[in-house]
This record gives sequence, C-alpha cells and structure tokens, in this order.
Amino acid sequence: MSAAPKQQLQQQQPSSPFSNDPTDQDEHSSRGSPIPSEARPSSKLGRAASSVSGTGITSSFSQRTPARSFNHYAPHGPLEPTSYSSQGVRDQTAELASWALSDPNTLRTGASEYRRPSISDPRGSETWFGRSSRSSFSEGPSDPMDPLSLARHDTIQEVSEPVSPAQNSSPSQTPPQSSALTEMLRNSPPQKYSDEQQPQSSPEVVVEDADAQDANERTRLLGHGHTNGNHPMQYSSKNDLEGQVAVKRRRLDRLHKLLPDAKRHGMSAFRTATNPKLWTPHSLWHEAILPTVQTIPSVILGLLLNILDALSYGFILFPLGTGIFSETGPDGIAIFYVSCIVSQLVYSCGGSIFKGGVGSEMIEVVPFFHKMAYMIMATMGTSNPDAVRATVISSYALSSIFTGIVFYALGAFKLGTLVNFFPRSILTGCIGGVGLFLVLTGVEVSARLDGNLDASRETLEKLFSGDTIILWILPLLLAIILLIIRYLKDHPAIVLGYFFGITVLFYIVVAAVPSLTVMTMRQTGWIFQAPASGVPFYHFYSYYKWNLIDWKAISQTIPTMFALTLFGILHVPINVPALGVAVKEDDVNINRELRAHGWSNALSGCLGSIQNYLVYTNSVLFINTGGDSRIAGCLLALATCGVWMAGPEIIGFIPVMIVGTLIYMLGIELVIEALWDTRTKVQRLEYCIILAIVLIMGFYDFVAGIFAGVALACLNYVVQTSRKSAIRANFSGAVAESTVRRHPIQRRYLHEVGRQTSVVKLAGYLFFGTIVEVENKTRALIEEEAFRKRPIRYLVLDFTHVTGLDFSAAEAFTRMNRILHRRNVEMILSGVVLGDDIEKSLKMVGILNESADEDAAPPPKVFEDLNKALESCENELLITFKQRTDMLAQKQAVHNQSVAVPQPASSSASSTTSLHPTDSIVYSSPRRTHLEQAATSTLNEPNVLPPSKWSHFQQPLPLILQTFQDLTEHNEDFWYRAVPFFTRKELPAGTLLYSRGDEPDGFYLLQEGILRADYDWEQGRYSESIVAGTACGELPFFAETDRSATVAAEKDCVAWLLTRARWRELEEKQPEVARELLKIGLKLTSERMAAITSYVLVAAG
Repeated sequence: MSAAPKQQLQQQQPSSPFSNDPTDQDEHSSRGSPIPSEARPSSKLGRAASSVSGTGITSSFSQRTPARSFNHYAPHGPLEPTSYSSQGVRDQTAELASWALSDPNTLRTGASEYRRPSISDPRGSETWFGRSSRSSFSEGPSDPMDPLSLARHDTIQEVSEPVSPAQNSSPSQTPPQSSALTEMLRNSPPQKYSDEQQPQSSPEVVVEDADAQDANERTRLLGHGHTNGNHPMQYSSKNDLEGQVAVKRRRLDRLHKLLPDAKRHGMSAFRTATNPKLWTPHSLWHEAILPTVQTIPSVILGLLLNILDALSYGFILFPLGTGIFSETGPDGIAIFYVSCIVSQLVYSCGGSIFKGGVGSEMIEVVPFFHKMAYMIMATMGTSNPDAVRATVISSYALSSIFTGIVFYALGAFKLGTLVNFFPRSILTGCIGGVGLFLVLTGVEVSARLDGNLDASRETLEKLFSGDTIILWILPLLLAIILLIIRYLKDHPAIVLGYFFGITVLFYIVVAAVPSLTVMTMRQTGWIFQAPASGVPFYHFYSYYKWNLIDWKAISQTIPTMFALTLFGILHVPINVPALGVAVKEDDVNINRELRAHGWSNALSGCLGSIQNYLVYTNSVLFINTGGDSRIAGCLLALATCGVWMAGPEIIGFIPVMIVGTLIYMLGIELVIEALWDTRTKVQRLEYCIILAIVLIMGFYDFVAGIFAGVALACLNYVVQTSRKSAIRANFSGAVAESTVRRHPIQRRYLHEVGRQTSVVKLAGYLFFGTIVEVENKTRALIEEEAFRKRPIRYLVLDFTHVTGLDFSAAEAFTRMNRILHRRNVEMILSGVVLGDDIEKSLKMVGILNESADEDAAPPPKVFEDLNKALESCENELLITFKQRTDMLAQKQAVHNQSVAVPQPASSSASSTTSLHPTDSIVYSSPRRTHLEQAATSTLNEPNVLPPSKWSHFQQPLPLILQTFQDLTEHNEDFWYRAVPFFTRKELPAGTLLYSRGDEPDGFYLLQEGILRADYDWEQGRYSESIVAGTACGELPFFAETDRSATVAAEKDCVAWLLTRARWRELEEKQPEVARELLKIGLKLTSERMAAITSYVLVAAG
C-alpha cells in the first residue's frame, strides 16, 4: 500500500480521545497509546515504554528472535530486563479526573483535549510522588521534592559528647577505630558493691589509676590492670571492646567442644583423686560410695535389657540359615556387646546431654546386614568360607564407619533439622518392614531351618511337619500372651519376670521328664548348640583376614550401606526429642546428639563392631529406676563388658523358644506400630504407601522398599498438593476496585462495567499438578456460552501469594496468553517482583518478551501490585466511557444545529436528545455492547451531566457542586454561601500536606492533580490516590481527631482549603451550610471505609 492511501485511511479512522493514534473500529483497543509519541518515555527493552495505559509498542520488535520456551531462548544471549507497566498510569488517572471536572460545554461538544505535560517541567510525565517512577525501584539519592524527605528535613545531627575530664590522654592519643561503646565504658562511673553484694562470677578487676578509697564519680570503671588469670579476656583501657580480636582456641578447647562434659568431669575427678586432703570419710561416702550403690538397681535392669536384646537381634546378626554362618550366633552377640559398650561410654562420658542414656545396636540394621551378606555370597560364592566371612564382617564395620561420618557431618554443620523433611510415612513403613522381617526371622530361628524362609514346597513341608510346627508355634503363642499381658499392665519387670519364668519352667519340665535331657533337647532343636570349647569371647576378630577381603563384592553393597545410613539417621531426630520430653530434659540439642552418634558409630566400626544409637525405651527405663547419672552409664558399660568377657558358653543353655519369643514380640510390636496404630492417624493414600513399603521390605527387598517408599511419597505429595487449589480467590472488577478516589460519575460507570475485569488470585507453589486448574479456569472464562453471559476484557492474575513456579507452570501461562489473545482478552500479571525467581521463570519461557511474529500474542503487562493493575484497567475502561460521551455530545450538537429545520409531527419523537443505548451503534461483540450500554445508561441518569450554567460560575462553586453532587440535594444558591470560606492553594509536586498524628488544620477539595494518602498502621500499610473532584481530610477535620494518614502531592495540584478558623466562622454565620457539610462528611467517611474494607478483603483474599 502506498504512503498516500495509507495516510488517507488513517485520517478516516476515529482517533483516541487522548491522542491522534487510530483506534479499532470494533473495540477501543487497550494497546493504543493515549500519550502523544513525542511525550512517551523511551524503553531499554527495544520497545517503547508503556504509555498511560502501559502498552505502547514500536516496530523494533520485528528484529527480535522469537522465544517461546526455555530451550529456544537459550542460544539468544542474556535475558533483557523487564519493566513494570505502571509508568504513565498515574498521569492517565489525573487526566481522566480532570476531564470529569472539565467545562460542561466541552462534555457536550467533545472538545476536551489531552493536556500534554509541560516540556519545561523537569519531571515530565513520569513524576510520581515527586520523583521518577523508575527511581522508586532503585537505590539512589533521595529526591529533595520527596515528601518523605521533606518530612525529615529537620533531622537532628548527632554530636559527640565531650571527653571525660579524668581522661589523661589527648584526643590525638586515642587509639584508632575506637568505638563509642568503648569510650562510654572507659569513662563511665563505677558501680559500687559491698562485700556481701559483690557478684562471685564477676572478673577481678585491678584499677591501677586510683586507689579504691579515692574512687569518685569520675574514677575509671576499667583501669589499666588485668583481670584474674582464669578469665580469657584481658581488659585494659587500650582495648576496643567492640573491635576485639578473637582469642585463639586451643586444641583442648576444641576437644571440649566435641565432648562438652568430658573435660569438666575428668578434671574434677582427677583433682579429687590426686588430692588426698579431700579423702574424708564424709566425702568418700557421699561422693563415691553412695552414688555408686544407688545406681546398682538401674545397672542390673540395664544389663538384663542388654542381654535380652543380644539374644533377640544380636544373635541373628548373621544369616544363621546358611551353612557359612550357621555357627556365628555367639559371635553376633559379642559384636552386639562391643557396640553397646562403645556407645555407652561415648554417651556417658559427656557426648550426650542425657546422663543415663543407653546405647545399643539398632534392630533395623539386621535386615540390611542380611541383604549385604547375601549379595556378597552371590558374588563370591561359598567355596571359601573364610573369605566370605572376612568380607561380610568388614562390610558391616565399614557401614558403621560410614554411618558415623554422616552422623557427625550432620551435627557439625548444624543440619540436624534437615532429616525432618524426610517423610514420616517412609520411616513408619520401614519400621513395619523390619517388624515383618523379624516375624519371618523368628520362624527361621525357632524352626531351625537350614536355609532362608521361602514359599517353596520343601520349606512348607518342613514348617508343618509334626516335630517342627511346635518349635515355631509355641514361641509365637508365648509372644502373643506376653503382648496381651503388657497391654493390660505394662511394667519393665513383667518382661524380665516372664522370660525368667519361662526359662525356669522349661528346665523344670526337662528335669521332671526322665526321657528329656539337655543333650536330647539340643538335638531336637529346643536348646541352642553349645559353642566349641575354648572359643574366646573375642572370637569374631578372627574373621578379619585382610588378605581375603573381596573389595569388589564390598563395592556392590554400597547402595545398601546408603540405604542403611539413610534409615539410621532418621531415628535420632525422632527418639532424642521424645526422650527429652519423657525424662524432662529441656536442654536438648539435636546437633550435639548427632555428633555423639557420629563418634559412637565411627569408633564402633573402627573396633570391628556395628551401628548403634540412643535407645528410647531402654533409656527411659534406665533413668526412671535411678540411672540418671554418668556414673550409672559407665557402670552399665563395665557390667556389659563383664558379660561379654564371660564368654559364649551360656548360649548352649538358652532355650530356643526364649529367643524366638523375643524376636516374635519385637516384630509384632513393630508391625502393630506401623499398620495398626496408624490406621486412624494418616490418610488412606498415605496408609497404602506404608502398607506397600511393609510388604516390599518383608517379602522382596529392603533397599527396594525404601526407594519405592520415596517414589510413592513423592507421588503422594503431588496428588495431595494438586488437590489444594492454586486459586486463592476470584473477583470481578465490580468488587475488586483500586484505591483511587474517583469522580462519582466515573465510579458509577466502573461499577457497571467492572465485571469485564476478572481478578484471579493465585497462591502457593505453581507446578504441573496445580497449574491445570488455573488453565481450565482461564479456558472456562472465554467459552462461548460463558463469554456471552459475562464478556471479559481483562484477566488479572495476581502473584502476590505465589511462592514459585516450575517450567510447566510457566509454559502454561504462555498458552493461556495465546488463548486469551484469540478472544481479544488482555492478560495482566500483578504482584510480580522484578528480579525474583517468579519473574525469571516467566522470562525464561519468553512470555515477557515481544515476538517478531505479527500474529503472536503480545506479552502481558506486569504490575508491582494488584492496586496498580486495577487502576490501569479502570483507566482504560474510562477511556471508552469518554469516547462514548464525546460521540453522544457530537450527536447532540448536530441535532441542535438542525433544530430550525421544519419536521413532521410524527418525527418529533425521534428528534429528542435522549440518549438511547442503540443509537447508531453497530455492535460487534458482547463486550462492546456492554460498554456502550453502560456508558449510555450512566449518562442518561438524572443529574449526571452538570448543567451548562455551572461553567459560568467562579471556583470553587463548580467544584463544590460536582464533588457533592450525589451527596446533597441543595442547589448552587445554597452552596454559594460556602464559597467565601474556602481558600485556594497551589501545591507543587512533593508538597507534604500533613502527616499521621498531626492535628487537623483543614478540609481540602481537590481541583487539579493527584494526592497520595499513605496509611501506616500496626496491622499493615495501605495507600490510596485522591484525584480531582474529591475531598480529602474530612473525617479528622470534622471529628477533631488526629490525622490517620500522611498525604502528599504526587503532581502539581490546585486545592481549596477550609481551615479550622474559617469553619468556626461558617458555623456561626451559616449554620445550615455547616450542618450539611457535617452530613456530607459522614457520607464520605462511610464511602471511604467501605472502599478500604473492600480492598483489604480483596488483597487478603
């Protein structure tokens, strides 16, 4: 198309009410720029900065490479910065308010023009609150016109205090970098204490400058002398107390940090032992003998618990069903004892805050150890039993060292709370899996099976044969009976007495029946086989043959070690706080306990033993029976060492049913805890996850069960999170309004067309599971039937409560923008902080960048908050209202010019100047129809357009009449009496009218410009814009209360002020007018409170 026809076509198109830009004939486009091109600010993004509507676009985008996804955008260089679309919105608001107060004749003739900002004004059209709108988001020198700066112009300058007269040194001799606090401490008067009041913990300060008897109010508190040698800090007048140099920590102090109480107790015991003067009978009895005697009952109980635990899961440390490990039961017990001794000494010597904490092997490690043993045997075979045993026991010890390192690292880096993020359902499922494993292991041990328990025909025939079924059924029944007894009456003595009674009863039966002997009972599987004679208690160390270790086989067990460590570290954050509550220990530090567990596990592995941890149940029983002391813990470790050194000969006299009953009882308890106790505590889906973990661990594989639990927990999180709606609230523009105080006519129109703005408040983390609902909601808004019933023009997505979004969610917003663009619906994003993760995610997928494709959807506008977005939408709707008003005014002017032409009487009805909704309007969309009907109906209401005679009145009478138009029934004759009492005020941009808490000195009517009111309350902050044609400060003025907000001029303003003195004069001379003003003040206050309440509820919704 040639330039001339194209220019001619542009001239034929109607122009925007605020510019000469052509407008869309179908609908007033929100992309049009009401500011002339020479007044538009330039953009750094390759596009023109937003005009008053924030959407000016230039042709520079034609050179931009399209970017629609992260992969496509990656090679196109660095991302360009995004800017807010709020630039110019406030100027547009001011012009629309001024248009509403313009000459009534111009409303009828359509002669109103956009008033271009003065070129001489250095602030231009970007002035916001007395400074550039861009500078409000940057850190730079404050604008001298900033009202906040004006409010602080009288800041008191800090002046240093004079030097104390007692200060001998001159100012030039003052040490460099000496702080004010140091000088204050040097020159402050001392505080005197009597001998009885002198604090014992205070450092001994020697004042060399003056004698104590000559001390006065000018005497130095801290002299040049030194403190006593026990205090690490040497005070003197030359030290800067705020610039202290850190004292180097000695190695003993570092060791003391690792074991906080060990050094203190050890030094105290050493001083007592090496000082015979302290060996008095009284001190020996109260400090040594009596505490030791008082711990004997608790030590006996703890020892019995350790023996029972050793027989239950220490005995099955190795897979006894295999030929290689069939005789390793006593060695497993010995390894268990070593682990108990090491952990007990670490905890009791100061590693743990619990003085009577009991350490023991973790029952949960047994299934993992069996898994590791079977993996090694599958790799190495069974041809070399010594090599297999050496490799297996070495893998056990290495896993303990690895667990200790992880424990200590978590505690050293203060990551004790990190494990709390691990789902509890996985831990519960693992506990149930261990319980099911123990039940199956109890069957293996009790039935004396030669191999592992499986579902083969040979195994089933063996289990249900006549001489075997009684071996595993009887312990199962005994375990069930014990559980029932403990359910009715739970006491630690019950378990000990129960097993002691079964053992005595067993040997009574053996002694009473002549055909039964200990030898025959061993041969039939009722008593364990006696270990070989001469086997030492440290026999398991003979398995360590370093030259036979297969490191390749050990490397294959590393994944199992990781799973074992992961499962082990979950116990400390659960057991330690629970133990602190049970024993009333308030000073519990998870990181300290993790470091103690790290030492105990690492030392146990280095000594050839296995993992251990602080046992909750045993510790509670031990402490409650008198073992709440470190002496008791050390004595328990000593007693356990004695049992270990006594040798394994006692194993040959222990009935198998005792061990089987213990294993059954522990397994059933864990299964009940995982599956029965949680049935009413967790949701159905989470319970299914627990059940799945239990079954996979019990019947398939432990490592697979943990990883399956992690996968199912992630799936459960996605499902549960997806059920929570990402849409926090929905509002229409008729409910969600900006905080701009607009002219009554504009408020009425916006209330009618507000439903064309849809506000969707989003919340939470948006990801592929929650964004689906948001996309479906967007599609539902523009469906044919829904769009016909409620046509929308703007979709505002508020990100204020959004914490983040993933790639899928960001791509979904790109799709929604394209879908909305096809319906000519504009997407607006509010609450997006430039530079944060949300803005970066949106920019990565290209939604905030212009495309060179002309058919592509333009990027959505971005606003810093919801209020700015709503203000922009309202302004663009008011542009349409102004356009419709000008069209009807022009039609009325044409009618007035042709009124002299004679017309038939039948046509007189059609010549009326009444505005009909369908007057010469060709509707092309439901949205356009709604806008035109709302504009026409608003203009057709009585007393909407001001009478033409008002234009001949002198201000402030027209301003009073228009401001109070909907609030009073009195005419201009009545209000003319109030005119002399108002004073005209010109307020340059940045002028501070008043601050919060000030005494009200006047009541303002704004004729031109914009005021900004900031409410800074304890509950939060709130701001609103006061435009021309509205009142300001009426409530505190009439109520005679302090100002509730800080108000400043954002732009050059003209206001009419009613001062306190003139108000009193008005009350005396014109009481009727004063009473009417009071009524109007109450009505305005009601409107303000309703607007504030509505916005607060919408913002918090």
